[in-house]
Amino acid sequence: MPNKHNFGAGPCILPQEVFEEAAQAVLSWGNTGLSILEISHRTPEFESVVAESVQLIKDLMQVPDGYEVIFVQGGASLQFGMLPMNLLNDNETAGYLDTGVWANKALKEAKLFGQVNVLASSKDANYSFIPKDFDIPSDLKYFHCTSNNTIYGTQLQSFPKSPVSMVCDMSSDILSREVNVADFDLIYAGAQKNIGPAGNTVVIVKSSILGKVTRKITSMLDYQIHIEGGSMYNTPPVFSIYVAMLNLRWLKKQGGVKEMERRNIEKANLLYSEIDRNSLFKGTCAVEDRSKMNICFVMNDANLEKEFLQMAVAAGCVGLKGHRSVGGFRASMYNALPLSSVQVLVDVMKQFEALKK
Repeated sequence: MPNKHNFGAGPCILPQEVFEEAAQAVLSWGNTGLSILEISHRTPEFESVVAESVQLIKDLMQVPDGYEVIFVQGGASLQFGMLPMNLLNDNETAGYLDTGVWANKALKEAKLFGQVNVLASSKDANYSFIPKDFDIPSDLKYFHCTSNNTIYGTQLQSFPKSPVSMVCDMSSDILSREVNVADFDLIYAGAQKNIGPAGNTVVIVKSSILGKVTRKITSMLDYQIHIEGGSMYNTPPVFSIYVAMLNLRWLKKQGGVKEMERRNIEKANLLYSEIDRNSLFKGTCAVEDRSKMNICFVMNDANLEKEFLQMAVAAGCVGLKGHRSVGGFRASMYNALPLSSVQVLVDVMKQFEALKK
């Protein structure tokens, strides 16, 4: 059992064996006699890291033929603008589902490149639920959604059937559950949740949707340039990609995405059951939209929150303070967080309730 139970929203927990192997590579990587931090990205050794990382993502997510997997920089935030720059002409319209801060930022960036139709929004309810009764017009260029909302603890439990290209920001739940990649034309995800350390972003894109816009695109923001360059048009985040490879290896060894989904359901059920049972706590979002990655909850008496947080920290639970938009607590439970850590948090909640009775 770890000394600290890391419930941070990101950058987040990674498996201990990944940390250990990465730490060794910082001192000396393989047979190169060099640190992974100083290795040239043009060496055959690192080119093999990129190739293996791409193949692992394709295998783990069962990416169909006709799709490319690339690594880019700038996080998901850069994708908010890079995506419409590559897919949306000035006179075309994209549809966006507004389910949180990041979804809202994405649609604002898209407005710089074309027209945006906000198909549905839960903003007026502080993003406490996922809108469901909305139509996706067939004349849109693409439909954009955010699969999991880290701040508010909501998650799309299933994806709508879209008559147009579907694009998804999966930054905070990629590789945590099985999805049918063929249902999407483009998936993007910042690495710092379930893939690896910050600094790397994964894009899975259907090749046939590219090259359709009329505008000129600067090279660093052109998906086709990155595909042609094999994710190395410029110097990539070498260490971030290397650690991602180690983490993807670990994930595959554990049983892949299917096994991760089973574990994540088990962890989420354990904590949600305690939140619903415990007289001191309550969830913050619609029950049917509860995230399995980011569990948000508050106390019925907000005056007790500081005391509970101190007790949780004393038990080794870190990263629990909720986002300022929601308050209370947020337990982020990504793939590498063990069930035992969730049990520690649940035990603290039970102990705190007993103290206050």
